[in-house]
Amino acid sequence: MTTGEIEHLQNEYLMSTYAPGLALVEGSGASVWDAEGNEYLDFVSGIAVTNIGHCHPKMIRAIQDQVETLVHVSNLYFNEKQPVLAKKLAERSGLPGAKCFFSNSGAESNEGLIKLARLWGSEHGKYEVITMRQSFHGRTLATLTATGQEKVQIGFGPLPEGFVYANFNDLDSVADAITSKTAAVLVEALQGEGGVIPADREFLSGLRKLCDERGILLLCDEVQAGMGRTGKWFGFQNYDVMPDAFSLAKGLGNGFPIGAIVAGEKLANIFRPGHHATTFGGTPLACAAALSVIEVIEEEELLANTTMMGAYFAEGLCEIAMKHKKWIAGVRGLGLLLGLVLDVPAASLQKKLQEKGMLAIATAGNVLRLLPPLNVKQEEIEQALKLIGEACAELHDEMAGQSPNPCQCAPGE
Repeated sequence: MTTGEIEHLQNEYLMSTYAPGLALVEGSGASVWDAEGNEYLDFVSGIAVTNIGHCHPKMIRAIQDQVETLVHVSNLYFNEKQPVLAKKLAERSGLPGAKCFFSNSGAESNEGLIKLARLWGSEHGKYEVITMRQSFHGRTLATLTATGQEKVQIGFGPLPEGFVYANFNDLDSVADAITSKTAAVLVEALQGEGGVIPADREFLSGLRKLCDERGILLLCDEVQAGMGRTGKWFGFQNYDVMPDAFSLAKGLGNGFPIGAIVAGEKLANIFRPGHHATTFGGTPLACAAALSVIEVIEEEELLANTTMMGAYFAEGLCEIAMKHKKWIAGVRGLGLLLGLVLDVPAASLQKKLQEKGMLAIATAGNVLRLLPPLNVKQEEIEQALKLIGEACAELHDEMAGQSPNPCQCAPGE
């Protein structure tokens, strides 16, 4: 089908929750092709999902083999893939006594974290969860309420009670929000949807200490930063901080839907039969896909590649930012989760890049988020920098007369 035919069907039969502009029909590595055969350098990666690139042969084989063996049996029965995956995640988390629960998405994983925290605190009347302003935790009623952005909540009231907001990277703000009803603090190591803002080292370590002192839980949302995206298995590992539990999804299945909760010893045995459940979570097929992702990350040394390519990419982006101080404020992020921070709406730069054959994503209004696969090659980074440089040069001619703004570049920060 042509893009026009696909768009017609979409408008006719799908709810308009998105406004797509391309019809992508094929992918390989860091590239995708639209219905007319045009190639794009994909630095969206399904919004931090296809961490090992599109159609990795090892993942294809794992899915094919599992489809021919067993797809679904429900969690009423053991399946051999699920505990193997749980063991691998627990070992890589570093959390003592860690155990897992598998779901289908990031929102479900965060919803499970919230339920886990409430169940843990229920004996002492603790149910409130403190989250950060500009955070993002999902689109279910509970997780959109946990999300500290009013724009995702408008029209869905009354919202569930039990969520309190504090300022990201402001320990005093969190401390002031704690009451006798507080069960947990839920935080991202790096706010992706909020503008690609990494946590300060002092903030996360201070949160851990504060939670210990006040007898509450520290929970991490690793849906976007997890599975190697920041150069570590999980974003919090950049800070030498151990949460009591954390959520996963996105890159865990490289496009095959799967989410997870990984809980340390304080929470590992809180859920009992009847407390929480899922029909599709942790199917043999989903777990086989996730196991292949872990195998590829380790065999191809993608954590090291993420750190190296992330630093190289950030340095190149800073050079571009320095050339356009009038409207580019700087670069921030960790690993291969980077943001080019603008003083103008990022949608205009995103559109120009798409016209040139590169996909990126605008977030928080003025930030161009860049999410290449973890196995991205140096020549692909160089191609991206060339296209970004060209697009910025074109926009620069349209921005004449704006007041200069000092660059705040921080490669590898």
